Amino acid sequence: MAPAFRHPAAPRSGLGVPPGRRGESAASAGSVADSPQAFSLRLFAAGLASAELMTCFLGLELGLYEALRRTGPATAARVAEESDLDARAVREWLEQQTCAGVLTVDEPGAPPEARRFTLPPAHAEALLDADSPNWIAPLVVMPIGGMAAVLPQLVDAYRGRRGLPYAAYGEALRGGQAGLNRGVFEHHLPGWISRHLPDIDARLRVPGSSIADVACGSGLSTLALARMFPDAEVHGLDLDEASIRDAEANLAATDPAERLRDRVRFRAGDAGDAGPAGHTLVCVFDALHDMSAPVDVLRACRRLTAPGGAVLLMEPSVGERFTPAAPDSERFHYAVSVLHCLPVGMSRTPSAATGTVMRPDTVRAYAAEAGLDTRVIDVGHPFHRLYRLTARPR
Repeated sequence: MAPAFRHPAAPRSGLGVPPGRRGESAASAGSVADSPQAFSLRLFAAGLASAELMTCFLGLELGLYEALRRTGPATAARVAEESDLDARAVREWLEQQTCAGVLTVDEPGAPPEARRFTLPPAHAEALLDADSPNWIAPLVVMPIGGMAAVLPQLVDAYRGRRGLPYAAYGEALRGGQAGLNRGVFEHHLPGWISRHLPDIDARLRVPGSSIADVACGSGLSTLALARMFPDAEVHGLDLDEASIRDAEANLAATDPAERLRDRVRFRAGDAGDAGPAGHTLVCVFDALHDMSAPVDVLRACRRLTAPGGAVLLMEPSVGERFTPAAPDSERFHYAVSVLHCLPVGMSRTPSAATGTVMRPDTVRAYAAEAGLDTRVIDVGHPFHRLYRLTARPR
């Protein structure tokens, strides 16, 4: 899983190495890197960011940002009335959000009850507009509501040398993961397929064509594929029954004029449950690295693919090899791997124990074992790359 932003944040220092020194050896970094005070300050900054992210989570869950967008500049009492909350508690949150740079205040020196707070339009878009490519709310919900909530279970899982099932992470993780990739599916995937898989694109515009979306999660990728290819049937599959219920709800919420309900089907099951072979395209988006048996899944995908069809993977755009001077995007992938993807992959045995940082050579090896050739497709995205897999001649 990965954010849908088009550009990564500006590079910044790691927790253990001073700014401007990442990637240097311990000897070259010298005594500054070994300073307990410097490292303590770095951890303080990380702790502060984590705490402020939690307060943003409260703002989303309690509807405070929505209330501010509706009211415009407003006092704590007005925001509390709009959100049906206690005015004193709301005032504390408003002041904290202003100090964090999320909100602005008209007159800081006014009496506390008279201060009026504003959610800037650019911040409102990033927090509240799900259709915006800059929507960042899922990155608030997923780590705080989904990952932090299971930390005690993760501690037990690590100590017990076992994984943690996907279902343990709950609704916040499912919704956050779906939201993180929503922008990619809606804003980027259509162009990627038309540019990099033009033969598949053409075949999917013929009536009777079909697509299997393996590990479809909440179904946003499945619905995006159905919108891209109005002549194709699209079958979404996922082992997680809660995700399939989410997918079916998302399908039911679509505009009847789109007629997606006539062409989209969801089913709880694995890749072997996608019906008979003959799909022009079999997709596995941001999921293969989570799977305990990726080679078996790819073998099933190969069997589902029609002659001349393709298996399309979307996976994290990580480096060819490990380096301590990893970019922020890879740091993100590693953190998510430790907290979610690797434990999920290890929750079933035997497990390939891949993790989020699945490098191209690993994909090539898995595909070759499954009887597939690999073409790596660099789409120019900081968090994602594509892999086109095709069946090897027998």
